[in-house]
Amino acid sequence: MTRNGNATATLGFVLSAIAISAAMGAGAGTRLALWDFQQGFRILNWSAYFGIAGSVLSLVGAILGRPGKGRGGFLVAVAGIVLGTLAFGVPGNWYRIAKRVPMIHDITTDTENPPTFVAVLALRKDTPNTAIYGGPEVAAKQHAAYPDIRPLISDIPPAQAYERARFVARQMCWKIVDENQVEGRIEATATTRWFGFKDDVVIRIAPSAGNGSRVDIRSVSRVGLSDVGTNARRIRTFLKKFAVAPIKVGLLDHLATPPHRRKDSAGSRHLLI
Repeated sequence: MTRNGNATATLGFVLSAIAISAAMGAGAGTRLALWDFQQGFRILNWSAYFGIAGSVLSLVGAILGRPGKGRGGFLVAVAGIVLGTLAFGVPGNWYRIAKRVPMIHDITTDTENPPTFVAVLALRKDTPNTAIYGGPEVAAKQHAAYPDIRPLISDIPPAQAYERARFVARQMCWKIVDENQVEGRIEATATTRWFGFKDDVVIRIAPSAGNGSRVDIRSVSRVGLSDVGTNARRIRTFLKKFAVAPIKVGLLDHLATPPHRRKDSAGSRHLLI
């Protein structure tokens, strides 16, 4: 690899390394409350620019390299391309999704009579987004973007449906805020992995025809005008897991408990996703 190619590859790698570190730090800092999510997004945007610059320089450095003149610089260039691509690829994909989905952050299987929050309201009193449903305008946008989000009708009795919903909520690592089996309501908070955004979820179990049950779920972001499709994905995942979860309550409690915390026993919706 030529001296110029080696220097270019090294510079590209350094920029890409800075970019990926900034991208990871943008989310970590937001999650740790070192800055707000808007500042985190600004850092993420700049990391994308650095990632593009790093990738381009690394690619140039690789092209300038000549076979047989040492592979150290070439490997540095490849590493720079990979890191830079990751740094701008993730926010770039977010931007692509954000342009495709509606600017809403409240998704529910029942847009006419959405499940309501009770216990969670105290946790949302200082958040920018309200827990009051946005009405027909939000419903129309949701139906256009996510026509598959609708109530789940099950053949199992409400009591079993409640236990199954409770199990799935725990399985998805949501923090349970309130459980009220009499009212058929489960309230929880889901936290996103990267930025640590907190979205609130309420599940409603009601009797349906025969001895069956109807399951409705609502997921609402605390911050941000758009959820970039996160709430819809969460609801789809919940409904899919609900459809295949075991029914027996004892088995549910056992499976929902992490292995290291388990005690030895001696001591009509067909989902598409």
